[in-house]
Amino acid sequence: MNCLGFDTSNYTTSAALFDGKDGVNCSQLLEVRPGRLGLRQSDAVFDHVRQLPELFARLMEETARPEIAAIGVSDRPRAVEGSYMPCFLAGVSTASVLASALGVPLHRFSHQQGHIAASLWASGRMDLLDQPHLAWHLSGGTTELLLVEPAGRSVQATCIGGTSDLAAGQLIDRTGQLLELPFPAGRALDALSRDARRSDCFRVRVRERHFSLSGVENQIHQYFERTRDPAETAAFALRSIVGAVLAATEQARAAWPGLPVVFAGGVSANSLLREAAGADAVFCPPRYSTDNAMGPAVLAWRQEQ
Repeated sequence: MNCLGFDTSNYTTSAALFDGKDGVNCSQLLEVRPGRLGLRQSDAVFDHVRQLPELFARLMEETARPEIAAIGVSDRPRAVEGSYMPCFLAGVSTASVLASALGVPLHRFSHQQGHIAASLWASGRMDLLDQPHLAWHLSGGTTELLLVEPAGRSVQATCIGGTSDLAAGQLIDRTGQLLELPFPAGRALDALSRDARRSDCFRVRVRERHFSLSGVENQIHQYFERTRDPAETAAFALRSIVGAVLAATEQARAAWPGLPVVFAGGVSANSLLREAAGADAVFCPPRYSTDNAMGPAVLAWRQEQ
């Protein structure tokens, strides 16, 4: 049985197909002009509408146009009241039209639920979809530590920690802008940081799994003004973020002992975080850490079981 998935996040258009074991995901970043830190929602919606037909055609070519049993789509950032972003309307519209034309069920999920499902599938830990676990959603818009529990054939995620202001991905992109790196800056900042030789960082205060990153931004600017060293500044920024994330993780492990810890979202592709988190942390391949449609496809497949 094959299920389609669609996700139109703030910066990535994606369509995926999942057959219960294997999957194919086609994604394309939205274009952001050099020096800019993002897109207006109206521009994101326009670009998604423009890119979706081409991406869907590519997906069908790569998968030999299989019979579709159901469709999953991300329709909001998080599965909480008031969570909404216009960019998801592009994916919902396309998925709704296809479901009606094909006469198949349409299943709606949050972008966050999709990230969790995609990470668990790609890491070979689909079993955790049926077990309580801890998960980080680390991205440009969200830095949340979650208690994830089964909810029927989907998952329910309750925020138990994270940042109170800037998301980790926001801070990474702002650091990238400071260092004149392309947007989104995660991959370039990661690569640049590998040339650093110092171990400097700013120790973020973490209380009951919550922390603030706004002060770290000031520290990064001051550090760069002092050193004028892009590689050391990149490493300083990433170590400061990783330190806060891992401190909150340890506090969560003390409160919920024995639960596995899963890392999802684009920031979880960072190599420094992966090295520091420990062998027992669950990471998926970087291509499925970033925004993708595999999560909605996987969850749609589970709904049909």
